Amino acid sequence: MIGNGFKSCLAVWLLALALAGCGEKDDTQAVRAMIQKGAKMAEQHDIGDLMDLTAKGFAADPGNHGAAEVRAILFSAFRHYGEFDIRYPRPAVTVAEGRSGASAVVHFMIVRRDYEIPGLKELYDDPQRWLELASEKADLYQLKLELVREESRWLVRQATLEGFKGWGF
Repeated sequence: MIGNGFKSCLAVWLLALALAGCGEKDDTQAVRAMIQKGAKMAEQHDIGDLMDLTAKGFAADPGNHGAAEVRAILFSAFRHYGEFDIRYPRPAVTVAEGRSGASAVVHFMIVRRDYEIPGLKELYDDPQRWLELASEKADLYQLKLELVREESRWLVRQATLEGFKGWGF
């Protein structure tokens, strides 16, 4: 017969595991929400708020650009492209053990404002099929993000941008 003390400890331990698992799921959702917020800020050309999503010491590749350089690059790019939309499937997010860091991979395209691609929205939860359809319609990019948690916020420490080079990225 198992004692009540053991059952209580086991219940507390299982609850702690469940809460840890929920925390990781919540962190994954929080990172995806931060990515969605960042995409909207980019569409609105809101450089200041977009840069507020970066951590101290932020760097972007290629080129190992710091925050000030990225601001200037974004200003020029936004001026050049004008109004646009950013489309992407569900980002792949991995939360580090201990939940102090995370990484995310976002495949995306930039298209003129209100340009619709039939069937693309329905593939949000199927990134592979999304990429297949989207690659026929626009140039694709891959953004790799390394994130840190500062207090209760996820912030980007490192961003690496690559053009689509085929299915191997």
